[in-house]
Parts: sequence; structure tokens; C-alpha cells
Amino acid sequence: MLLSEGQMSDHKGAALMLDALPPPRILIGDKGHDSNRFRQALTARGIEPCIPSHRGRKQRIVHDRKLYRQRHRIENMFGRLKDWRRIVMRHDRCAHTFMSAICLAAAILFWINEP
Repeated sequence: MLLSEGQMSDHKGAALMLDALPPPRILIGDKGHDSNRFRQALTARGIEPCIPSHRGRKQRIVHDRKLYRQRHRIENMFGRLKDWRRIVMRHDRCAHTFMSAICLAAAILFWINEP
């Protein structure tokens, strides 16, 4: 797992993690992951990107809208984590402690199986 600073763009953080991940067939990302360099890195590894084009792109790149709708599961998980005030307000300044709070909240949410 990688915890990046808030100012880092999504596609740069995702590119740092690309080598550590098992090779998926498809990567579903949001508009923050839309960059030519990231798309080329994915296709070089044999991964099909399912990323919508950001608003400023002159030539739109098509993506599978039906597959992209499955991304809501990940968004729901982040929404549940944001119910924890400590995580939302980032009380912990140390990245290690902050990541520990995220892991603890995720474990508790999994354990109680909150809908």
C-alpha cells in the first residue's frame, strides 16, 4: 500500500504502485488517473485501462461505461471509511499512524459487516 501526500496527482501515485501489484486484465480508474503516460504504462504491461477522459482532453478516449459503473463498490468503501472522524480530519500527522488508523477502521468495518 502507498500513502501519498495530498498534493500528488492520482496517476503519479498509481504509477508508483504499478510494479508491486499483481497483473490485472483491466484497471478501472477515475478521471484523476487519465494521463497518456499512465495509459501507456498500463498497455505496456498488457493491462486494459478503463478510465474516462478528463474534461480538458482534446480527443476523448472511449471507455467501457458498463464496466466503469462497477467502480461504485470502491467508492462505497471509501465512503464508509470517511464515517470515521479520525480518518476524515487526519488527526494523525505521522503517515505510519494514519495508515494504522485506516487499517484498523477497515478491519472493524469488515468484522461488523456494516451495510
